[in-house]
Amino acid sequence: MLVASGLVKHYGGVTALDGVGITLDAGEVHALVGENGAGKSTLVKIVSGVVRPEGGTIALDRAPVRFAGARHAAAQGVAIVSQELMTYDDLTVLENLFPYGAPRRRGLVSTREMRRLARPVLSELGIDPPPHARAGDLPLTDRQMLEICRALLQEPRVLILDEPTSALPRDAAERLAGVVRRLAGRGLAVLYISHFLEEVMRIADRVTVLRDGRVVRPGAEAADVSLDSLVAAMLGEPGALAAAPRAMPAAPRSPGGVAVSLTGVTVPGRLRDVSLTAAGGEIVGLAGLQGAGHLAVLDAVCGRVRPASGSVRLPDGRAPRSARHAVTSGVAFVSGDRKGRGLMLDKPLWENVTAVSWLGQGRGGFLPRRARLVDRARGHLERLRVRGDVRAGAGGLSGGNQQKVVLAKWLDAAPSVLALDDPTRGVDVGARAELHAIVRGLAAEGKAVLIASSDLAELVELCHRVVVFQRGRIVGSLAGARLTEPELSVAMNAGFAGPAR
Repeated sequence: MLVASGLVKHYGGVTALDGVGITLDAGEVHALVGENGAGKSTLVKIVSGVVRPEGGTIALDRAPVRFAGARHAAAQGVAIVSQELMTYDDLTVLENLFPYGAPRRRGLVSTREMRRLARPVLSELGIDPPPHARAGDLPLTDRQMLEICRALLQEPRVLILDEPTSALPRDAAERLAGVVRRLAGRGLAVLYISHFLEEVMRIADRVTVLRDGRVVRPGAEAADVSLDSLVAAMLGEPGALAAAPRAMPAAPRSPGGVAVSLTGVTVPGRLRDVSLTAAGGEIVGLAGLQGAGHLAVLDAVCGRVRPASGSVRLPDGRAPRSARHAVTSGVAFVSGDRKGRGLMLDKPLWENVTAVSWLGQGRGGFLPRRARLVDRARGHLERLRVRGDVRAGAGGLSGGNQQKVVLAKWLDAAPSVLALDDPTRGVDVGARAELHAIVRGLAAEGKAVLIASSDLAELVELCHRVVVFQRGRIVGSLAGARLTEPELSVAMNAGFAGPAR
């Protein structure tokens, strides 16, 4: 259905793609994997018409094509669901599903026809948002599903899914996997990009591996590929799975006093009589299905919502009156939505890294010396092994490096409590292991860590204990030998777990 050959693309002095090719057959799911910065995003942008290559060719259904832009590619039958959400948050659900080419009746846009066309696709994806709801008010999971629905409504011949499950809980991800297999069964060619390698092994017919802008493993049959060999090809080293061990986390070496606590907290529609604590040096996981209430805990700690009853106490002993007060009281919020909430994409790295301490906390005075801020930012970036010039824009970095910059920004603010919301969303296995090591190191320094993640393996690997939520209440917690993915999945779905504390 689509053949790309010899694609070349440079950004300044960096070679993003060096003679890359890929073949997508009708009726199959072809996975594309590689580290952040391997060239996946550039390849996807070229195939979907967003970026023009400097060399190479593309053929669609055996006919040579040169896409003039994304709209042209979509008109030719190539639809893409980007890793970074592209919903129009101020528009309604229906307006997002039909941003152009909306069905009309007697010259006017027909919302009735829009609903008729959208209903079966939304139903297949398992979501039912109010048609006239503002898209920006929907949960992240529903916004991601909304983008997939918009792509399917274009009736594409080639569907590109770039990290489609990065913000989805396990049940929604499994539902989407079934949808993808059905779409392939109808004759679509699906290009599937994911950092969840177990997911790739389950869903893909073939796998292509990119490394440093080159294809290092072209179109291998997924049935003939082992997980370890796949990671080794990505990272260019044998035994690469050792970079992300699933060992049981060690107990905190010297847990400090309570750094953050919730006592009888109720937030209407989100939390009901919730009490929990996190001590210095402890990594506490928050788990639950969509809407279970675990994310509301992060919002309460970060001052983004105020409880109707009960109390939240920060390291200074006071309740967070606002998000800014929480920041000045030592709370850092690291979001997985790095482009929406984490970064100023058009600003250089040094401005991103020093923004919270300078603008939010007022450190360094009204007009601090720029050279001092640049040096401070460079130190954090070197510590986190960010690959990028401190004066370059944040928008040009790979996803993994962008997420490290978000973390560096909060480290510069010297927090005592870290609230992490899907902190490794959309990053590769190597960057994920590095971020995990950083979080463990921060806990070892005495910081309290609260982490919510849609990746159960991440919670098992990182946390000393995981508190499980259902319908706004704590239903228990898991720790030690009981903290496993199966136990956690059962607790989230069935509501049975060990005693909470």
